[in-house]
Amino acid sequence: MIRRPALITCLISDGSLSPENFNACKSTFLSRIQIAVNAGVSIVQIREKQLSTRMLFDLAAEVARIIKGSETLLLINDRADVAAAAGANGVHLTGTSLGTDQIRRTFGDRFVIGVSTHSADDVLRAKGAGADLAVFGPVFSTPGKGPAVGLETLAFVCKDAGEFPVLALGGISKDNWRDAVSAGAAGFAAIRYFAEFNNAAELADTLRK
Repeated sequence: MIRRPALITCLISDGSLSPENFNACKSTFLSRIQIAVNAGVSIVQIREKQLSTRMLFDLAAEVARIIKGSETLLLINDRADVAAAAGANGVHLTGTSLGTDQIRRTFGDRFVIGVSTHSADDVLRAKGAGADLAVFGPVFSTPGKGPAVGLETLAFVCKDAGEFPVLALGGISKDNWRDAVSAGAAGFAAIRYFAEFNNAAELADTLRK
């Protein structure tokens, strides 16, 4: 089960690592993760679809070492097997992943499961299947992600979900994440938002305000 802080923040990696640039770019990737962990970000979600299984495992194992002893959780997109082998806390599932109930039966109650959702029904299905949290969106306009659902829909979804944590996703910025939380979101997940910060103190200060 996920610990429920006052604000759940989730850094999603941008998917830019590939077999060709892995060795050259890995250190920069890990330094950004270190900034997030030092700032107290709740979740790091590795979403690197281009990597081979071996590279993904190596990356996840290094991130697992970075977060060890912190309160940050590590989730791996889709690959529950890699997550378990690398010492991550759990997995993030998409519409093409194995079902939440299947993952839960195989990996147990302590394995954290996040799920991507795009409707109130998706969120309730994730909740009913035993997920620990849902990422819902796009709440705000963001390139390539379809029309934004808006704050009113987010508020409806969060109210319907009750105590089940729903994180806002899509177009998250310094100027609007508080609006998503005010609408009922337990926090937010983002890619570009976290890339704007080059040190942990600045990021932590922004999240506290």
